[in-house]
Amino acid sequence: MSDSQEIVRGIYAAFASGDVFGLLGLLSPEIVWNEAEGFPYADGNPYAGPEAVVAGVFTRLATEWEGFGVDVGEIVGGPDVVTMFGRYHGTYLASGKALDAQCCHTWWIKDGQVVRFQQMVDTKAVAEALA
Repeated sequence: MSDSQEIVRGIYAAFASGDVFGLLGLLSPEIVWNEAEGFPYADGNPYAGPEAVVAGVFTRLATEWEGFGVDVGEIVGGPDVVTMFGRYHGTYLASGKALDAQCCHTWWIKDGQVVRFQQMVDTKAVAEALA
């Protein structure tokens, strides 16, 4: 397993445990973050910098969902680009509907920090949970 894969695993571990500061420490101050087209949080694309990611993505996940999480599957790639294949789960509070959606995240790593992120997700499943 590459060092970059370990960095990405650390991001998911920090997210799962609620360690926002640990997660932010792995993001470059210059990170460019993109949510998938059609995903509700793509309205802020591209998010520039960790503070924008927290406000536009993580705060919304924490306040609009119950039990939102990522089931981390296979992580491949490195040293500069790493991709995770997994699933999202949670319940959207406004609709009360559960989500179980395939997702894929690609992370670009430079000097031990994430400089770019791209989300891919089954937006139809997400839209059904939001309706």
